[in-house]
Amino acid sequence: VQLQASGGGSVQSGGSLRLSCAASGFPLDYYAMGWSRQAPGRDREFIAGIIKGGGSTNYADAVKGRFTISRDNAKNLVYLQMNSLKAEDTAVYYCVADLKLHSIMVVTPEHWGQGTQVTVSS
Repeated sequence: VQLQASGGGSVQSGGSLRLSCAASGFPLDYYAMGWSRQAPGRDREFIAGIIKGGGSTNYADAVKGRFTISRDNAKNLVYLQMNSLKAEDTAVYYCVADLKLHSIMVVTPEHWGQGTQVTVSS
């Protein structure tokens, strides 16, 4: 199983970034997918999750209304569109996968990607 995240970078407060996650080595359409993040000195936290068919999503309160998760099972890709970024969104973002969305939401997914850094300057 490989989860390759990309799209991180540095942006000013109020800006946007789109993260991508390329999945391989497992049947993506069997898995719920999501994103977690870890800021310096803090525990990893759930950000967004999407069920295997893509029909339902879930977000942490901190990003609700600003971030959007989506997936393209045909292309084995998962996205996180991040708008209205704030300095407190600065973190390493991880693409994650699990058979159950609940495991993603409680930050215990079976599979983790390598992370991509997002830095938001105020």
